[in-house]
Amino acid sequence: MSIDQSIDSFLNQAQVAIDNALATPQVQAYLTEFGYTPERIQEGKMLYEKALAAQQRQKAEYGEQVGATATLNEAWSTAKKSYMRLVKIARIAFKRNVGVAIKLDLNGDRKQSLLGWLLQAKQFYTNALGDPEVMNALGQYGMTSAKLEAAQAQMQAVEAADLAQEKEKGEAQSATKMRDGAIDVLDDWLDDFVAIARVALEEDPQLLETMGILERS
Repeated sequence: MSIDQSIDSFLNQAQVAIDNALATPQVQAYLTEFGYTPERIQEGKMLYEKALAAQQRQKAEYGEQVGATATLNEAWSTAKKSYMRLVKIARIAFKRNVGVAIKLDLNGDRKQSLLGWLLQAKQFYTNALGDPEVMNALGQYGMTSAKLEAAQAQMQAVEAADLAQEKEKGEAQSATKMRDGAIDVLDDWLDDFVAIARVALEEDPQLLETMGILERS
């Protein structure tokens, strides 16, 4: 069972216990004798509603994070294809020019991490577009400034998508922290409420079932 399923199940149990207690006069009569007046039970309902809202917000924020991650991965995949095509051509164009190869970072494997890849790609585009001789050599293989600038724009889109994904990640983490806090407060309240209900309704177990509380074996 996932964390979300567990939390949703807990929230459903809390709702059944609280709402059915409030909706059943006989249950209220028993519970009032033990200090759980309708007003006090309403306090628990407010905690439930706060926890429910926090759970819904966390799901929304997490969904946005997942969407932002998908956008980033798609943008990176597109940008890597364009970049690698240019690197392959540049390696041919400058196979005898060690200085330019170093300048454009053509040697060795491409970085697998996003940050490492961005640094390599930035070095390539910045130094290539900033050097007329490099562009002239690349132009002999059909690689114009417009093509490099278009590929550079794809790289910049990856940067923007990464920033957006980090923002969504932070918001999702914040929402999760708030959700967990609200769940903990409700759980603490519900533990006492259920424990008292077991005592208050022990002579009428069917009322316990009405609240979704199972008898202990």
